[in-house]
Amino acid sequence: MFGSTLRQMKIHSTLYLMMIPVIAYFAVFVYYPLYEGVVASFQEFNLLGARPYIGWENYTTAWNDPPFWQVVRNTLLIGGGTLIVGFLPPVIVALSLNELRLILFKKFTQTVVYLPHLFSWVVIGGIWIYVLSPRGGLVNEFLALIDVGPVRFLTDTTWARVLMIVLPVWNDMGFAAIIYLASIASISPTLYEAARIDGASRFQQIYQITIPLLVPTMKVVLMLNVLGLLRIFDQIYVMRNGVVQRHIDVIMTYVYDTGIQQYEVGYASAISVMVLVATLVLTAIVWRVTGFGREN
Repeated sequence: MFGSTLRQMKIHSTLYLMMIPVIAYFAVFVYYPLYEGVVASFQEFNLLGARPYIGWENYTTAWNDPPFWQVVRNTLLIGGGTLIVGFLPPVIVALSLNELRLILFKKFTQTVVYLPHLFSWVVIGGIWIYVLSPRGGLVNEFLALIDVGPVRFLTDTTWARVLMIVLPVWNDMGFAAIIYLASIASISPTLYEAARIDGASRFQQIYQITIPLLVPTMKVVLMLNVLGLLRIFDQIYVMRNGVVQRHIDVIMTYVYDTGIQQYEVGYASAISVMVLVATLVLTAIVWRVTGFGREN
């Protein structure tokens, strides 16, 4: 068996050589930092000198730290809200775009919906901070026309949390819709032709053919979203401020503050390891519940 493997590697040697840079990249920039992070979580980290082993002290400190549990709560509220609220809109957008018959308008709409995903959260956050500003912001200018406001969206606790949920949904909706559109395009046209012969309406074709065949893709998108559930960072870091920071800070911004700004690297590493383990557990649960990977 080993000899057979070597022969196959020799036959496809060019492909294996092409894989070396990819393997080296992940080894240097992913797995080695991961290893160092796990080791640092059991140490009293010092930039210079010895790093004494302190066992589970960093983990117990986090476990008994009220600010840590506050950011865990915020993460579950914001991440869970984004996961729930953001599940259906991309499906609806994809189904709507698929029904458009004017190709030029379809491509234009698809581009407009996808465009926000191309920009970093620095750009997106700056735009929305300006649009939602209580002084001269576009939204408050419209509210002023009906004698409402000004509403301080980014300094009100409730509004700030809602925005941290809604804005990522808006930003990523086009990307997920593209995935669904690609899946819809792979559906055999003969299924729709047979349905039309049987007298099925467009709505019945969507309900009986398109949506059931989109379920495997929905599972993939759900899995991708679950993987990022606890690793929210960009939008919170860009749009937070001192007034609402305590109510919208999430685990990864807390890791950044403690690890980079306060230089408690061991403590921050312990939290990062817990996030990794929790993400793996959540992914395994979703995998099990949804039956991901099984034949339908």
